[in-house]
Amino acid sequence: MSFRILILLSTLLLSGGFAQDRKPLSLDDKIASLVVIGFYGTEVTPENVIVTEIEKGLGGVILFDQDPLHKMGRKNIVNAAQLTKLNADLQAVMETKLLICVDEEGGKVARLKAKDGFSTFPSAEDVAKGDEKSASGYYDAMAEMLAENGINTNFAPSVDLLFSYNPIIAGKKRSYSSDPEVVSKYASIFVEEHRKNHVVTVIKHFPGHGSSKGDSHKGFTDVTNTWTSKELEPFMQMIEAQKVDMIMTAHIFNKHLDGKYPATLSYKVNTGLLRNQMHYEGVIITDDLQMAAIHKRYSLKETVTLALNSGVDILLFANQLAEPLRLETIVDVVKQQIKAGKINESQIDESYARVQKLKERL
Repeated sequence: MSFRILILLSTLLLSGGFAQDRKPLSLDDKIASLVVIGFYGTEVTPENVIVTEIEKGLGGVILFDQDPLHKMGRKNIVNAAQLTKLNADLQAVMETKLLICVDEEGGKVARLKAKDGFSTFPSAEDVAKGDEKSASGYYDAMAEMLAENGINTNFAPSVDLLFSYNPIIAGKKRSYSSDPEVVSKYASIFVEEHRKNHVVTVIKHFPGHGSSKGDSHKGFTDVTNTWTSKELEPFMQMIEAQKVDMIMTAHIFNKHLDGKYPATLSYKVNTGLLRNQMHYEGVIITDDLQMAAIHKRYSLKETVTLALNSGVDILLFANQLAEPLRLETIVDVVKQQIKAGKINESQIDESYARVQKLKERL
């Protein structure tokens, strides 16, 4: 055997280069990687179901401070020391990088609160009253805090336009402005400062939730008579400027965009509009699929099938309801739909590739 061949074999052995030494990626693994799920627990114990779900290839988790079922209790976040350990232990379950996500916009939408010892930050509306330097300072400090506590994905900023009557966006001061230029300017600063701290951001809620008169957390939300194409402009500007890590869908219905389905479940919106017309090639994640606008109108089978077929990459289940949904259930439903020919496996492969590419940045 030649010296050259010996060197090649040695290199392959050291690098794990033999295919038979690597566990092949199963369909279950790929589907699991496309799910972000909520769970109960402020620490990682062998008994907690989240450990098993991470071992099965779960893509990510979403963390909350308050237990929605017991208002005085805690779901995941207690204080900085506890949160840092929780996240380190979650990441240690498997070598594969886990998306650890929160909603940390500033203002009223913040999971890391002052009463628990965390720094707090102004709302989007208040940030936009100041200059760009101040905004950079706020968002650098926010992203640094998240990174220090083991959080690598922030479901923010909102790029919804400001409509004064809106209860869930304007009502909580979550919009920078009614002017798309102002929105994209401050949202871009948010993204830039998070990127410096290696935290992924998620602009939301596509194709625009600002003009709604209802709250999709509570039920069906129709924007047919209020939405305008102007609401697409911040998304378009940020896509063109390459200031987008991920985009979150809205559960809003607009018959001018799709006469049958809300945006989260709409091929016309997520593929026809966002991917084909606006040329977005990155990751799309749903808003929480257990919000009433979806959960009360569609079965789990209908929800995952329509969402994945629409062009969505990641399915988000926050598990804020009385009966937590398990990863195994979601994976089994998706597999059944693939077997039945209702979901094309190539869609899973494409989404898996997008998500893995995103995780390489963490």
